[in-house]
Amino acid sequence: MWIADGWTDYEVLDASDREKLERWGKFILVRPDPQVLWKTERTNPGWKRPNAHYHRSRSGGGEWEFFDLPQVWQIGYKGLSFRLQPFAFKHTGLFPEQAVNWDWFSGLIRARRAQQPDRPVRVLNLFAYTGGATLAAAQAGAQVTHVDASKGMVTWAKENAAASGLADAPIRWLVDDCRKFVERELRRGSRYDAVIMDPPSYGRGPKGETWVIEDSIYDFVKLTAEVLSDDPLFFLVNSYTTGLQPAMMAYILGTVLTPKLGGNVHADEIGLPVTQSGLVLPCGAAARWQR
Repeated sequence: MWIADGWTDYEVLDASDREKLERWGKFILVRPDPQVLWKTERTNPGWKRPNAHYHRSRSGGGEWEFFDLPQVWQIGYKGLSFRLQPFAFKHTGLFPEQAVNWDWFSGLIRARRAQQPDRPVRVLNLFAYTGGATLAAAQAGAQVTHVDASKGMVTWAKENAAASGLADAPIRWLVDDCRKFVERELRRGSRYDAVIMDPPSYGRGPKGETWVIEDSIYDFVKLTAEVLSDDPLFFLVNSYTTGLQPAMMAYILGTVLTPKLGGNVHADEIGLPVTQSGLVLPCGAAARWQR
């Protein structure tokens, strides 16, 4: 498992019986997590005195119960700053486990820039959410195209960029359907040295188009691979879909990319360490192709 253990502002303090106790900066949250099937003693005092608790409803969804939590606050990671706020479906605007991927591709970008300082590294980030990967790539020296269908998420990402001192970084912010954008880029002849994608399990486009990841991911990876440059650096796919196992993701990248480009494919679960128990909380999976 690839473990995101480089945080100082975030911590999974404990996890038990389908809930996790988290520290986001100086604030303590309790949120549901279906991966937490074990039941350990809840001895950490944070369980009894959180700043907010998201309660899952038996009929689906849920709601926040607030005790002492600001509407907006920030945490940092290795020079980046992220604006947080509790909103629907238990989220805060950041998936901290993704830091393990940020560290990986940031190293690749920095190495390429050191080897070829006069050649820009162009990164395409699809389903880019609030911009964690975008900011990590820009901080490492890449030119980034950030694409998400939600105007609100793109605005949030821009605010994160400003807070991180990257307001003037070479980032293109686009509100667009990811598939349609890739198709237009192919027609325009645009090329990228790296691709990051974090597709949802299910989605619906502005004209009623449906996205089911198991049905669509292979064809979309194959389509997006066509925008890679002649000397690509990496291709990263994230998934939070239970049925899409790391091996399947590795097979997708391997069958699409390695016959043409060579390189290596690795896939694994990603996770967060749990301080109280010493366990690691599984948080989805990632597949990485690297030149």
